[in-house]
Amino acid sequence: MNDRQIIDLYWARDEAAISETDKKYGRYCYAIAYNILYSNEDAEECVSDTYGKAWQSIPPHKPNKFSAFLGKITRNLALNRFAYDHAAKRNAPGIAVLAEAQEGMGIQTEDHFTDEVALKDVINRFMDALPQETRIVFLRRYWYFCTIEEIAKNCKLPQGTVKSILARTRKKFREFLTKEGIFL
Repeated sequence: MNDRQIIDLYWARDEAAISETDKKYGRYCYAIAYNILYSNEDAEECVSDTYGKAWQSIPPHKPNKFSAFLGKITRNLALNRFAYDHAAKRNAPGIAVLAEAQEGMGIQTEDHFTDEVALKDVINRFMDALPQETRIVFLRRYWYFCTIEEIAKNCKLPQGTVKSILARTRKKFREFLTKEGIFL
């Protein structure tokens, strides 16, 4: 079943939308949640909650890119769960990725962005300008929370190369955001 047909099931309030979503995107959503939470049970719960959020959101929303829509919901739910579960702990794998992003790119934990549409445009322009390999490495690390080892294996690169790509790209990203007036 294609995405448009699945979205039409949501609009018709047909519960088959959930099972069709799970068939097509269950593993994708699970991977996103698991890479943040490192817990099978928590990842499965996030995936289930993703379907609930999709059910609540469609209608009125009609996502253009269904996979991105689901991925964003899953990622946000997993990050919220992670923050709740690890509020007092500082040794979980996701903490290292978030700290790396904060230090290397100047990302703040508070929400300093008032115009989300403008921010998305800036980020999209930056990502579009990257070579494909760099974009893949960067997204796997900071969107999907993959480890350096996983990225190296999946991209068939040495771990040192992955680390170098990430360091250079974080620096370029920070410079790009500063140039665009995103950070003070």
